[in-house]
Amino acid sequence: MNRRPTLLAALALTATAALTLSACGGGDEGSAKDKDSDKIAGADTGGEKSTPPSESSASAAERRPKIELPPDLSYTFDWSKTGDKEKDAILADSEQSIKAVHLAMANQDALDAAYLYYHEGEAAAGAEKFIQAYVKEEARVTGAYRYYKASVNVSDDNSGSLVYCEDQGKAYDMFLKDEKVNKTPVTKNSYVLYNTRLQKNDKGVWVVTKLLSQRGSDRCQPSA
Repeated sequence: MNRRPTLLAALALTATAALTLSACGGGDEGSAKDKDSDKIAGADTGGEKSTPPSESSASAAERRPKIELPPDLSYTFDWSKTGDKEKDAILADSEQSIKAVHLAMANQDALDAAYLYYHEGEAAAGAEKFIQAYVKEEARVTGAYRYYKASVNVSDDNSGSLVYCEDQGKAYDMFLKDEKVNKTPVTKNSYVLYNTRLQKNDKGVWVVTKLLSQRGSDRCQPSA
């Protein structure tokens, strides 16, 4: 995960090294033109168990984790449906994967079932480290997140990619003991570019397998 510079942000970035998630930060669109696109990234609380691999896609969809986040968290996804079934599924599942990481922070559980449902492999390991940094500090995120400039692609081998921006200008760290919110000013670094790799699993879910990000990306900056 990528955030504006704070104590928790430093901890999270150290924990995740090259892998960063999207709780508390902004990401940019997904053109593969400059070095930004070489970075990879992967509202509700609670979380049910993931369904067994043997279940059908329809059944799996019905039993997805319930994500109910605290009321002080809100999300705006400014990306439209493409009309392509698989691309739209990637967009929908990616929305849930973002919220699921924030849910784990709210639950103070680095092994929360919801984010593990939407992350596998390298992305899951990076998410666990990022969440654990917040658990250790007894903190989570609060505020409003906006996602925009999405570019999604699907390959014939059931793999795909999603590049997008995240606006963290109104998102902050909150310490749970006293509910103190660490409000930081909006800067260029409040906008983050994410580039995620995804794989469609045997339950028909597009899971994040790899995720990188670039804070302060020019692509994600607001128009003058």
